[in-house]
Amino acid sequence: MNAAVVTVGDELLVGDTENTNATWLCDRLDARGVTVRRVTVVPDEVAEIARVVNEYHAEYDAVIVTGGLGPTHDDVTMEAVAAAFGRDLAANEEAAAWLAERGYSGSDLAAETTHLPADCRPLPNEAGVAPGAVVESVYVLPGVPTEMKAMFELVEDEFAGTLTHVLTVDVDEPESELLDRFASLRDRFDVRVGSYPGEVVTVKITAESEAEAERAAAWVREHADAVKEESA
Repeated sequence: MNAAVVTVGDELLVGDTENTNATWLCDRLDARGVTVRRVTVVPDEVAEIARVVNEYHAEYDAVIVTGGLGPTHDDVTMEAVAAAFGRDLAANEEAAAWLAERGYSGSDLAAETTHLPADCRPLPNEAGVAPGAVVESVYVLPGVPTEMKAMFELVEDEFAGTLTHVLTVDVDEPESELLDRFASLRDRFDVRVGSYPGEVVTVKITAESEAEAERAAAWVREHADAVKEESA
């Protein structure tokens, strides 16, 4: 399963807010075997959000959009997602009933709070007020991290892919001197290889087979100046 994550908010683009939602979602999706192909930040603009959602919906199995839900002037995500699918925004009776069960009446909230894309599946907000929605394979979640996490957990089982096994080997050599061995590693084993330099180079090996990952890691330890792991 391939997915894209779209985070909405001018505050992300100017650096006022750290994009922790994207990091958290990528981690949770990866743990379920889902390959995240894109992480994109877009401004609070209907046309930009709609364009990206439309493009990613056509290209990937699922799209998760976070941020910009609610009744204020810059909360335009629902309008944009509706536009991406050529739908109207409409009062959603299920979302209104759910809020009523929590003690919110129509006079307590702006009318737009329960306006969602027509024919969507509403998602209750267990940690807040503004509901989310699922439109075909696009999941629209709040931007407040506690609300986003609670809502994602309601639909998490709908995301599944091929689980992978990851091993790392620390190597005490310059990364540039390891390039030929990385190429050999990919040729010999069915793995993906990443390298992350610091005080040492951390070689990350990812494979669908645990045994294949173990064999590749053993090859790196044999053919490079691997840092010995300290015993506990």
